[in-house]
Order: sequence, then C-alpha cells, then structure tokens
Amino acid sequence: MTSLYDTDFYAWTQQQAQRLQAKDWHRLDILHLVEELEDLGRRERQELRNRLGILLGHLLKWQFQSQHRSNGWLATIREQREQIGLLLAENPSLQPYLLEALTIAYKSGLNLAVQETGLPYTTFPASSPYSLEDALGTEFFPEP
Repeated sequence: MTSLYDTDFYAWTQQQAQRLQAKDWHRLDILHLVEELEDLGRRERQELRNRLGILLGHLLKWQFQSQHRSNGWLATIREQREQIGLLLAENPSLQPYLLEALTIAYKSGLNLAVQETGLPYTTFPASSPYSLEDALGTEFFPEP
C-alpha cells in the first residue's frame, strides 16, 4: 500500500503538522516522523561540513595563489564564516562536532582548491593547516 509520504511528501508534512496540532497522536506516521527528524539533524551537520569545505578551499586558494586574490574570494570567505556562525548560533549542539567537521571538510576544500587553481595536490598540506580558531576568525587570512 502506497502512503501519502511516498506519493506527496509536502502534503504528508502538512497532514502530520495538523495531526500534531490537534494532538491526534494515534494517527501520526511515527516511523516516517522519526526518520525525517533524524534526517534533519544529519542535514545540519552536512551543511556545516559543506560550508567549512568551501571556506577551507578559499583559504587555501588565498594562501597558495596569492597573486590571484580577488574580492570574490574575500566575499566567499566572509560569507562562509558568517553562515557558519549563524548555523552554530541556531544549532549550538553542533559545537562539539566542529573539529571533526573541519577534518572531514578539509578533503572537500582541498579538492575545491585543486580544481579552481589548477595546482597539483602535492602543493597543499595533507591535512588542514588552519586551526578551527583561525578558519572561523574574521581577521585571519593566511599568507603565502
């Protein structure tokens, strides 16, 4: 039997919200609600890693291709720092995950730097040369 969850996700969300508001507990789709709540948490962690990856990639570009620095790179670094700050303010429980996220995100940042600079992987450090404090600090910009 196909459920509303499978055929029209948006309608399912609205239906579940209405049932929650009405305290119609016995008609809630508990299995799918639990699954969706878990996915929401994973998405927040993924967004943190993605933003850190973009930030680290641009910091690497800033450091290793200093002759090509641009306002675009500066704006991207600032934007990612701001968005990471907002994400952490809205989800303070992500704080303990930050160091792990930085380590994971460095791989994406490294790939981004290699792709956008054309420099070989061997040009860049194997692990993040930036501390969490430096990466997120508004005043930090690495020198060549």
